[in-house]
Amino acid sequence: MPGTNLTRDEARSRAGVVSDVSYTVELDLANAPTGAPTFPSVTTITFTGEAGASTFADLIADKVRTVTLNGVELDPDTVYDGARIQLDGLAERNELTVVADCLYSRTGEGLHRSVDPADKETYLYTQFEVPDARRVFATFEQPDLKAPFTFTVSAPARWVVISNAPTPEPTPYTGENGEELARWDFPPTERISTYITAVVAGPYHVVTDVYEGEHGSYPLSLLCRPSLKDALDVDDLFEVTKQGFALFEKAFGTPYPFHKYDQAFVPEYNMGAMENAGCVTLRDEYLFRSRTTHAEMEARANTVLHELAHMWFGDLVTMTWWDDLWLNESFAEWASHWAQVVATEKYNDAWTTFCNARKNWAYRQDQLPSTHPIAADMIDFHAVEVNFDGITYAKGASTLRQLVAFVGEDTFVAALKEYFHDHAFGNTELADLLKPLEKASGRDLDDWTERWLRTAGVNTLRADFAVDAEGAFTSFAIEQTAAEKFPVLRPHRLAVGLYRRTDAGLVRTERFEVDIDGPRTELPELTGATQPDLVLLNDDDLTYAKIRLDERSRATLVESIDQLTESLPRALAWGAAWDMTRDAEMPASQYVGIVLRGIRAETDLTGVRSLLNQASSAINQYAAPQNRPALRAQFEEALAGLVADSKPGSDHQLAFVRAYSSAVFSDAGADRLAGWLEGRDLPEGLVVDTDLRWTLIVALARLGRIGAAEIDDELTRDTTITGQERAAQARAARPTAEAKEEAWRIAVESEDTPNETQFRTILGFQQPGQEDLLRPYVEKYLAAAKDVYTRLGSSMGENVLVYLSPRHLADQAALDALTGWLATESASVDAPTLRYVTEAQADLTRAIAAQATDASAA
Repeated sequence: MPGTNLTRDEARSRAGVVSDVSYTVELDLANAPTGAPTFPSVTTITFTGEAGASTFADLIADKVRTVTLNGVELDPDTVYDGARIQLDGLAERNELTVVADCLYSRTGEGLHRSVDPADKETYLYTQFEVPDARRVFATFEQPDLKAPFTFTVSAPARWVVISNAPTPEPTPYTGENGEELARWDFPPTERISTYITAVVAGPYHVVTDVYEGEHGSYPLSLLCRPSLKDALDVDDLFEVTKQGFALFEKAFGTPYPFHKYDQAFVPEYNMGAMENAGCVTLRDEYLFRSRTTHAEMEARANTVLHELAHMWFGDLVTMTWWDDLWLNESFAEWASHWAQVVATEKYNDAWTTFCNARKNWAYRQDQLPSTHPIAADMIDFHAVEVNFDGITYAKGASTLRQLVAFVGEDTFVAALKEYFHDHAFGNTELADLLKPLEKASGRDLDDWTERWLRTAGVNTLRADFAVDAEGAFTSFAIEQTAAEKFPVLRPHRLAVGLYRRTDAGLVRTERFEVDIDGPRTELPELTGATQPDLVLLNDDDLTYAKIRLDERSRATLVESIDQLTESLPRALAWGAAWDMTRDAEMPASQYVGIVLRGIRAETDLTGVRSLLNQASSAINQYAAPQNRPALRAQFEEALAGLVADSKPGSDHQLAFVRAYSSAVFSDAGADRLAGWLEGRDLPEGLVVDTDLRWTLIVALARLGRIGAAEIDDELTRDTTITGQERAAQARAARPTAEAKEEAWRIAVESEDTPNETQFRTILGFQQPGQEDLLRPYVEKYLAAAKDVYTRLGSSMGENVLVYLSPRHLADQAALDALTGWLATESASVDAPTLRYVTEAQADLTRAIAAQATDASAA
């Protein structure tokens, strides 16, 4: 039996048999507040079939009660195998009705149920991407079998219920036990794919507005739990949404394709957000109940615009199969950053943010053994589930940005208009987008597509030049190399910036935009220019490549990175330094020094956060073990100084306080944190609010200064879901064997732990300085790896395999253990598990090499 997997070939075969599909789905959620494990689901699918042929429908249910095909009842025990319903002897026109009991979820997949401890109320939402609509109703679970969906939902009458179609007036009725219930009969949706259908239900708080645009008016709404209503930043969220609507309708030349636009902030959410058609769900951590930074506001705005872009690219026009997942996600990634720059004023440094954070994610992913082409070969669901990664999102978006530079922004946008017009409510493949691009640009994109989209790996660019006695370039070339395993060299349109020291700082005085290709490209246009203090390849970050600095430029970076006056070239310089550290070309100790020298001048708050996290990783993973005590002390002392010197009440102050809390190892530092928690000796302007209190609690638990009793006391101050999750993190961080054993049981062994509680427990489990406590868990990790992905599900299984890998035990013994396990178990475990453990092995190999470089430089 195929189990819960589905292959591309099976989907293609089914699409050859099945067409012209429509769904009627009835969900009875009236029992959700009682804690009942299942809910009744009735699905009727009508479809055209190949007469006499066989196919199957998808369903994962606790119990299938009846299956009726064209008026004939089928035996569920015969036709249902736990994931598929076999359908034989199809007619030309068919009607399938399935009555089932489906499970409420605590994993964030299917229909998730959460109880808010603040009001004891039940909140539901669906999450279906990739293949989880089948956990709620019977489906043909593949994106190319689009259909209209007519949902009927029964629930408590006082609840709010939304779906993809406009919300109808509910019809009240009385339940069997006198409950006040209601039924919402939604009108049919447009033709959409199963994975972007949605239902959100519960006593949510709702705020409404209207977008008035060139093509009409669209109702807007924001939903959240009542316990978070004071954190619902209505003005900013509606402002960004409307700015996105105006830009996308104009740029894409197509009206918003659905009737309304709901944004529901929901609890215990596995991802950032999901582009359900007209009914977007977002993690409610985006509602900031405490003091936050501009960087976090910018990240939220980016997510809002990302999901809105999906309404066109992904929902209106959808990939035929998951091979083109990257087009969905890369396009939304590019469009959201582009929209922030073009359409907003508050968040218009988005490309700096992209460079500081998202591209580093892509570069890391692209250098792992599991790297893959942007246009990946998605042979089945399992392949899809693990490819929501830095390549699919950030490398793909970088490549689209390179394509925009290659053909021109106006040409790119013109091609998009034609694409949306020609394929509205249909399915496409990559060639369908390339055709209008080639038409609009007059360029043959076959070679570009082959080298950028169908090959893996990242190129490295270096400047090679000669200067005369007066310091002028007599020759200048860019050399391009590739990894041995992925030797392809790509065409790049990029800028070369020449930066010189001035009274105003390190300033770009000349810029050359050039096309390069092959192993070496001569650039005669630079001949005669005076050698600057810094030669910055890929200035303005137009392409996707690692850059290496010449000797003089590297010295300038080390000594004067804080003198760069613009945020984007600083981000590129920071990125080059981090690349060199990870590649064992720059000692980790030197990288930490660069960060501490330049961080005061960094204006991009995403950059500040990324740099401090990277410096922490450099100390605890890439530095030689014998150098770590001194580096930790240096980092802690420097951060204390940054806190003291920062502007009272500023974003920088808050960012430095958070980083300092996780960097403290000394008794004096622990005393300072304890004092802040109690309100003593606070830096001027610092407010220790709810979330900052939890930051301090976790830090003090890590240091052994507080225990379970103090954590429980803090929970009496914060009775929310978030409070419970942060308490779980703090308990896991405690430096005792008993704490680690309990955390392991909760995160790995228990099948009742809610998804976000599991994730927070995992975040607390591995702490620097606790290596002796963590060492026994290498073998436990490898033992759990044999079945945890299938036992806990894809999302929670991934949490274990990725975040509990022994990254804080970056030594030869841990590496040998992983290598030995892979040698004996790789043939018997599922593909996602094999990928994640192999990635962990590669991370340890990289860390050990970096440690050797750091040791030799000491």
